[in-house]
Amino acid sequence: MTKKQTMENNLKRKFLQIHLLTSYPPANLNRDDLGRPKTAVFGGQPRLRISSQSLKRAWRTSSVFSEKVGSSDLNGDGGIRTKRLGREIYQRLIDGGIKEKDAISWSREIAGQFGKIKPDQKEFPEKLDIEQIVFISPQERDAVFALTNELLKRKKGAQANELKLLKTENSASDIALFGRMLADSPVHNFEAAAQVAHAISVHKVAIEDDYFTAVDDLNRGEEDAGAGHLGEREFASGLFYLYVNIDRELLWKNLSGAGDKQKDVYNKTMQAVLEAAATVAPSGMQNSFGSVARASYVMVEIGNQQPRNLSLAYIEPVTHFGQVSLDRKAIDELKNLKEQMDKAYGKCSDEMMEMDIRGNKGSMQDLLQFVIKD
Repeated sequence: MTKKQTMENNLKRKFLQIHLLTSYPPANLNRDDLGRPKTAVFGGQPRLRISSQSLKRAWRTSSVFSEKVGSSDLNGDGGIRTKRLGREIYQRLIDGGIKEKDAISWSREIAGQFGKIKPDQKEFPEKLDIEQIVFISPQERDAVFALTNELLKRKKGAQANELKLLKTENSASDIALFGRMLADSPVHNFEAAAQVAHAISVHKVAIEDDYFTAVDDLNRGEEDAGAGHLGEREFASGLFYLYVNIDRELLWKNLSGAGDKQKDVYNKTMQAVLEAAATVAPSGMQNSFGSVARASYVMVEIGNQQPRNLSLAYIEPVTHFGQVSLDRKAIDELKNLKEQMDKAYGKCSDEMMEMDIRGNKGSMQDLLQFVIKD
């Protein structure tokens, strides 16, 4: 049996489920339209919330992710999520001596293969932009700039057959995990292999106001002893439950463009999303609150059984009980619900491993090896 056959056979254990508990001190990690921490009502009580969009953005742009599977910048191996591809093309054409009128026309034509371009009546450079933000794979990016270089050589626009730049195969981990949707070209879509829940606090919360002042260093207090600036922002702290489910078969399929490196890219992708979910915090107001944190508890499950989010463990807000702290109670509630689910439905996964920081059990290295073992 070949390595690829062994890998595909192992993928019959279709799902990887990750459950995490992370405690954040006072913070405003993910803001709503009024600048307040995002919330949700769960179990009839207000909870703090971090949106899945915020989490995925933080993970895929983190150093943890780029070190394992490549950066998502324009020179890296990851996908790039942008409206502004036309601007990059335009600048290369202008730098190569192409007339501005041709550079605008050619840039709009090439970028337009990835989505509808904004009307020509828009101001420059907005009229080079795609109307909807889109994920572009490394192969597609390479094809775009190879065509751009060809146009620079011959000083003429692209032919129709040269504009077939969209690819049906992909090697970028972020596109494989989080998917891509092109309304005008569904054959080039990728269904997301990762389902990421909104993280919610396991306990009810009250958002507090932080009234602050800034002192003017050159104000000697001779005429005005007041502050140079007054401000107010909201914050809250919480212990969050986060659930991630990865369709391992779909992830493997979505990475078919990696060729001989498919298994290596697949393994690194699995490890990258686990480590990022456990160690990367959203960047919101980090300079003001320094609220970077790592998961204190992680449970990882692998199996072919239908996945299930275990947030029901916190339908009643967790509180400390006697000598049992809130975080220990939260772990107990999670494990109790898992056992109850197994008892009612049968075993809900084939294998499970956990890391419990305050319980001195397990390590991230153990988990990273667990998610890729054959």
